[in-house]
Amino acid sequence: MKISGRSLLARQRVFFTCFSVGVLIGIVIINIGKGVLLGDMGLFNEETLSQMMYMTVDGNAFFCYILRKRIGRLLILAVLSTTYLGLASCMGISFWYGMSAGTLLASLIIRYGLKGILLAVVSIFPQYLLYVPAVLAMLYWCEELYKGIYVRGEFNTGEKKVWIGKAGQLLAILAAVGAGCLLEGYLNPYLLLGFLKIF
Repeated sequence: MKISGRSLLARQRVFFTCFSVGVLIGIVIINIGKGVLLGDMGLFNEETLSQMMYMTVDGNAFFCYILRKRIGRLLILAVLSTTYLGLASCMGISFWYGMSAGTLLASLIIRYGLKGILLAVVSIFPQYLLYVPAVLAMLYWCEELYKGIYVRGEFNTGEKKVWIGKAGQLLAILAAVGAGCLLEGYLNPYLLLGFLKIF
C-alpha cells in the first residue's frame, strides 16, 4: 500500500476539521480565562521566560524524555487503531493537538503580540518540520489499518505480506519522529535560549 502526498492530504479532511475545531476552542479558552491563565503568574509570564534564559539543558535527558513521550503516544494510537475506537482516537488526538496549538498561539499573541508569534515559531523549529508530516502519515496509517480490519477485512486474512508492509510504514514514521526528537532535544533548546536572550 503506497502513501502518496496527494492521497495523504486528501484523506486528512476529517482530521484537519477536528484539528481546526481544536484550535478555535483553544483560542476561546484562552480568551475566556485570560484573567487567570495570563495573569502575572500565568502561562509564559516574563519571569518564567527570564528564568529560562539562564537555564542549562541536559540534552541526553531531555531527548530521552521526549522520545519516550512522543513514541509512546504513537504506539498507543497504533494499538487503538486496531480496535473499534480507532477512528475516534485519531479524531481525538487531532482535536487535542489543535487545542494545544490554539492555546499556545493565543496566549503568546495576547501576552507578547508579534514577538509572541516569533517565540511560538522558534519553540517548534526545526523539529515540527518532521513531526507534522509524520503525524499526518500516522493518522493515514491508522485510518487504513482500521478500515483494513473493520471495513474491507483485508487484514483479517492473515497474509504476512500485508502486515509486513504496515509494520515497515510504522517503522518509517517512528524513525521520522525519532529524528524530530533529536532536533528537539539537542538543537531546539539552544535556538530557543538564543532567541530569548534577544527577546
